[in-house]
This record gives sequence, C-alpha cells and structure tokens, in this order.
Amino acid sequence: MWEVGVRRSFKFLLRPTRRQAAALAQCLHDHRELYNAALEHRRTAYRRAGVRVRYGGQSGELKHIRADDPTGQGRWSFSSQQATLRRLDKAFVAFFARMRAGRTPGFPRFKGRGRFDTVEWPKDGDGCRWDSQPENPAATYVRLQGIGHVRVHQHRRVLGTVKTISVKREGARWFVVLSCDEVPAEPLPATGAVAGIDMGVASLATTSDGDHIENQRHLAASADRLAAAQRDLARKKRGSTRRRKAVARVAALHAKVRRQRLDGAHKAALTLVRGYDVIVHEDLRIANMTRSASGTIIQPGRNVAAKSGLNRSILDAGWGVFLRVLAHKAESAGRELIAVNPANTSRTCSRCGHCAKDNRLTQAEFACTACGHTEHADVNAARNILRAGLALRDAAEAA
Repeated sequence: MWEVGVRRSFKFLLRPTRRQAAALAQCLHDHRELYNAALEHRRTAYRRAGVRVRYGGQSGELKHIRADDPTGQGRWSFSSQQATLRRLDKAFVAFFARMRAGRTPGFPRFKGRGRFDTVEWPKDGDGCRWDSQPENPAATYVRLQGIGHVRVHQHRRVLGTVKTISVKREGARWFVVLSCDEVPAEPLPATGAVAGIDMGVASLATTSDGDHIENQRHLAASADRLAAAQRDLARKKRGSTRRRKAVARVAALHAKVRRQRLDGAHKAALTLVRGYDVIVHEDLRIANMTRSASGTIIQPGRNVAAKSGLNRSILDAGWGVFLRVLAHKAESAGRELIAVNPANTSRTCSRCGHCAKDNRLTQAEFACTACGHTEHADVNAARNILRAGLALRDAAEAA
C-alpha cells in the first residue's frame, strides 16, 4: 500500500554547454556578491547607527538593485535572489539563537568563492522549470532564468511534486537538486525482527544479531593520492592557473571520497531497513566526539596525536551520513527508528547487567567480571542498545 506525505530530495548531474556553464558560474558569482553586499549592509547599519536591518527591508530594495544593474543582477530570477537574502537572514537568526543559549556565537561571515556553491529557486515555475521540454523523449531539461534549458542526466524517476529547485557546484561539476513534497512511501512487509546497532571504527556498525557492516575507510584508501595532490598544491603560486588546477584536483579527490561514503551508507542502511521492523541506534553527538584535543597554550591537551587519529577515523567512517540516510529510508519503508543514550552500553554485560570499566578488555573483547560472560564487545553493546530502545518504546506506549 502506498502512503503519501514524505518529503524527499532528488539530485541529478547537469550537462551544461560551455556557454551555459559560464552562465551558471556567473549566476553563482552574482548571488554571492548579493549575499556579501547584504551582509555588509547589515554590519554597517548596526555599527554606524545601531539599526538592525532585516530581510523585509533588504528584499524591498531588490527591485532598485536590479533596475540599476540590468545586465548583472537584473538578469537573474527575483525569487532566487530573495532566497539568497533569506539564507543570510537564517544565518543571523542562528547567530542570535546561539548567543541566547550561551554558546560560541560565530558571527555570519562573508562568503569566498569556495564557500558559496548553491543557488535556490523557491518555486518550480518561478524563474525555473523542471522538465521544461517534456516533448523531448530522449533527454530531460531544466530551464533556469538567464541560463536557458540545461540538459539533466536523470538516472531515476522523480516522485511527488517538485517544490524547490537548487543548482549546486561541486568542483567542476554542476548538479540540480529537487525538493519534492508528497513523495509516495512504500512500506516494506513486516519481518517481525528487531535489532540494535553499535557504531564503530573497526566495523561501521554491528547488529545485536552479530552481523558486522564493513567500514570501507574510503579516505584512508585515497590518502596517498590526496597527500600527493596536496603537496603539489602547496608548491603552486597563489593566483596562478596551475594552482587553480591543483585545487580542482584536490577537490575532485575529496568529492570522490564523499560519493563513495554516501553510496556505502545507502547500501548499508537499505540492508538494515529490509531486515528489521525496529532499529535502535546510539544517539551520538559526533561533533563533540571529534572535538580537537589540542587545548590551549596554557593548558595543552594530552594524547593529541592519538585523538587526532581517532577523530579522522570516526569522520572517515561517516557515522553522521549513515544515520541520516538510515532515518530517511526507515521513514519511507515504515520502519521504526529509536535513538538511545549510549552511556555505558559498551561497559555493561548484556546477560547480567553488571557495569564496570574492566568488563571491556580490548576494543573487540568483552568479558564480564561478575558472571564471566564473554562476547564480541560490539555485539554486547548492540544488545544493550536494543534493550534500552525497547524499554523506551514500551514506556512511551504505556504513557
């Protein structure tokens, strides 16, 4: 049975002509200039007059900006420029929220060429049009104001209703990202099975049934090529054509690692979703876990090299990507996903419940000092995670 109401994104490679690629680059450049100019406007108004400029005022000035620059800002979609101003406004909203929460605020920064890679059109049909040449059976096109009909490498069917269209630059490639509402979800048949999963570095994930999902270590596999490309980059003169090409080579290698990691996450998550009705995982704070141990000059950190290596291994495993993909697939398949506090799950015996630091002898070996139970440490932790998740579900149903 099909259910409706899920929001999904679809990402496709663009095949622009040389002229269209130049226009896409200019569109991105002009939107970045608009973002930076709007940020400078806010900074100057507050510094000189104590006035807070908001989105409404800046959006109202767009028509004058476009009229004064008809061959520049005036040729792009008005709604896409509004989306860029909303992006800046969201950055300020988040900044003030962090200040109120007592966290490190991080004032919105000006965007350099490498920090602004996306332009959004908020509504299909307003300055953009998906499948703009439906009469062409051999190819799919997206029409973008000021750029034209750009060919799309559509490798799968788009479901639901297209709401927003974004164009993103990744290295030398261009992609179109469609955000769709009312995407049909197809629940999978019930299996009657439940599982807890323990995230790790030796294995990406270990289930309570004892299955291990391999950690592919894509970054480590590309480390030699990346190191060579970065050494080559370090020797190039800033601003030169050769340096731009070296930067592109490094970016291409990182992009390949990112795509490999995402592909592995999709395959691993699909395996779990097909096999289990209920999946329990750790509620991990990955940003906290990978925080630097370097400390300060007054209070330097300890075991900095070891912590740096662990951080690199955690990020290479791609826990965050995997859990995000798992959440999307579980929602679409009608599976239940439960996140639990991971505290002491690796130190507690899954048989008798005894918790002690000495229970875990090594990274892979668990031996309870109370009852003598021995098991693979990750499997033991996954069973504790499953038990905690089922207890949370039972408590929620009883409430």
